[in-house]
Formats: sequence, C-alpha cells, structure tokens
Amino acid sequence: MQLISSAERNQLFERFEHDAFHLELRDDYSVPDEEGPFEDWLNGRASDDSFMLPWTQLMKRVTGAGKTVRRVRVVTEPHSPYIQWEYATTDVNEEAGEAIRWLPRQRLPEDLRFPVDGNDWWLFDDSLLAVGHFDGAGRVLGSEIVKAPDVITECIRVRDQLWSIASPTVEYKP
Repeated sequence: MQLISSAERNQLFERFEHDAFHLELRDDYSVPDEEGPFEDWLNGRASDDSFMLPWTQLMKRVTGAGKTVRRVRVVTEPHSPYIQWEYATTDVNEEAGEAIRWLPRQRLPEDLRFPVDGNDWWLFDDSLLAVGHFDGAGRVLGSEIVKAPDVITECIRVRDQLWSIASPTVEYKP
C-alpha cells in the first residue's frame, strides 16, 4: 500500500470541485503540530490557534470559492481529553467555513459497518477517497488513495447516513 503525506493529502483540497467530507472515528489524534497547544489547554494555559493557520487559510480559500467541507466526528462519551479539546476549538474550524457534526458512538446504527477497515477518510467529490492510516501509538502514517467505485459507493452511503443523524455543533451538548 502506498501512502501520501498529510501535505500531499492537503493538496487534494486545491483540486476538488464541490464537496469534501471527513469521517473521524478516533478519540485521540497524535498530531505533532498539536502537541504544544494541546498540552497548554490540558494545563489550563491559554494558547493561540496559530498552529491551525495553514489549515484555516486553506479552508477559507476553498469554502470562499463555494466548495463545501464537512466532517462527522463519531465520539465516545464521556469525551477523551483530546475530543474535549477538539470540541473547545471547533469554532476555529467552523469560522474558516467547515460544517461539523457530532455523533456519539452509542447513537450509531446497530447494523452499520464502516468501510475501509474502520479507518478515517476524506471523500472528495464522491470520486476519490483518502484513507487515513495510523501507527500503534496513534500517529498519522499517511493516507492511501482509493478510487475503487464499490468502496466509494459504500463511503457515500455511510457519509449520507451519518450526516443525517449527527448533530451540528450548535446543537450538540456533550
């Protein structure tokens, strides 16, 4: 399996035409750029969101061009410290133009089976999938590009099902 870097995956945002959707299934993400701000938040210290600037600038650019960027975050309740932090900083993503919804794991449909081995994924324009892969410690290894129509169709089905039952941030009260 060939993996692309996070930077290469982010280049996909420069090329999609209409809709990008992210399914998040993990309760913790060990992203090196976030370690300092996350530690600050855990210790009650104010931190700025400047580490998010490259991402928020990208999101503002693509959503400003009329494209849609959406996420569903499937989360365990009570939240892990990382998800608590993510919830506390979601306004930064949404101010940049992302639409984010939350779905507690206990509300998942009983018969739901996640495609691509239950990994997180980005779906671009219902035609290209970037499947996230992580090491045993939860660090991002990279993304696998998938274009198989049957896999894409299954991801579209899961996206539509979860988007319809997940709660927008303004309505979600953990």
